[in-house]
Amino acid sequence: MKRNWAAAFQIAAVYVGTVVGAGFATGKEIVEFFSRFGFFGFISILMSGYFFVAIGSKMMRMAAQIEAKSYQEFNEYLFGKWPSRLINVFMLLMLLGVSAVMLAGAGAVFEEQLGLPKTVGVFLTIFLSFIVMLIGTKGLFAVNTFVVPLMISFSLILMVYSLRMPHFLGQFLFIPHADDGWKSVVAPFSYVALNLGLAQAVLVPVATEIKDDWTIKWGGILGGLALTLILIASHLTLIMLPNLELYDIPMAIIMKNLAPFFYWIFVVVIYGEIFTSVIGNVFGLDRQLKQYMNIPTIGSVTGIFAISYLISLVNYSTLLSYLYPLFGYICMTFFVLLWMKPFTANERK
Repeated sequence: MKRNWAAAFQIAAVYVGTVVGAGFATGKEIVEFFSRFGFFGFISILMSGYFFVAIGSKMMRMAAQIEAKSYQEFNEYLFGKWPSRLINVFMLLMLLGVSAVMLAGAGAVFEEQLGLPKTVGVFLTIFLSFIVMLIGTKGLFAVNTFVVPLMISFSLILMVYSLRMPHFLGQFLFIPHADDGWKSVVAPFSYVALNLGLAQAVLVPVATEIKDDWTIKWGGILGGLALTLILIASHLTLIMLPNLELYDIPMAIIMKNLAPFFYWIFVVVIYGEIFTSVIGNVFGLDRQLKQYMNIPTIGSVTGIFAISYLISLVNYSTLLSYLYPLFGYICMTFFVLLWMKPFTANERK
């Protein structure tokens, strides 16, 4: 059978687009898990890249093999019938927490980059989200096909600028003191676990629809390699920013300093990533809630945004630095089971 590279690249694009969310765009997530640990963070990124390739590919291939139509079915296969119900409830709470982080991130963009009150960004995002709910989401999700390549291009441009800066090698090899330095050891596991735990809602049904094992395998490999490239490019840029932990949107600060002619475009791209992440999470939550109770969409969405707004009142950096690692540690159970679960490929010749 002729190898379908076009389909493999499509899967890779879906994989990257699902994982590359607001945390990637702002750089805050990469700082929290990797860059604040200096050279140790770079080693952790290389390990994360291996897991994105190996475990991400295995998850999609396994989902296709068992013909799982949703992540609920996939979790039932991994954990068993009764434990999977608890896992799915946790997934609901995790999506709610991530939605709150995204709202806080929207507020941080307005506050740190535009000099406007945080609440303006939060309420504008909620208002636009309600409009999308009424009009439809096809156009919005299509925006990702434009936004993600732009963001990757900007990351590579900033990396080139950083590589040409004086003292780059010294900064790259530097290992700063960190009271919680032990986190750099578990970061590859918790970070990949967090992202695959969230991404399975999209990747599982996509893989099942494709079915062809070769296509899925190479889609996972290419997608994992692309994610590794983005992580490395962002890290090599972020380590050149003094006091990088002080900023909510460190990538925008670097863009403003190194390539100011792209700055406003980059701010719009960051907001676009946050906005699409909010919509994706809210739709996922709405669909999950409908499994537990008969409630109209407008009611569930209003409730989701009300709770997310209250949580988002906490500072964006604080929310991300506490919730994301916590979710990552809990998702490590999913990661370990997926890693250990035996898998025999049935390639279609």
